[in-house]
Amino acid sequence: MGKYVLKLYITGKTPKSERAIANLKNICEIELQNQYEMIIVDVLERPQLAEDEKILATPTLIKEIPPPLRRIIGDLSDTEKVLLGLDLQPTFKHKQGESNEK
Repeated sequence: MGKYVLKLYITGKTPKSERAIANLKNICEIELQNQYEMIIVDVLERPQLAEDEKILATPTLIKEIPPPLRRIIGDLSDTEKVLLGLDLQPTFKHKQGESNEK
């Protein structure tokens, strides 16, 4: 597995931003171990970066590497949705909704 480069765009130190950061760190630690680089971008501090990436809502996660580029909007609390968005298979079974929907 190659290294993942993930950019999380947030707006300030809000509870929603903090939750998104915590959820992403948890997912990365479990699923990617040391194979990731996480970059947090506060759009209040770096508005030009958000404009360049056409960020319309926060939190927004962008998976830059490996291709294809993917975007996930929200606080990243739905682990299965995040894994699907990152093109990852979970390393453990999630008990809540073990369906085979694709």
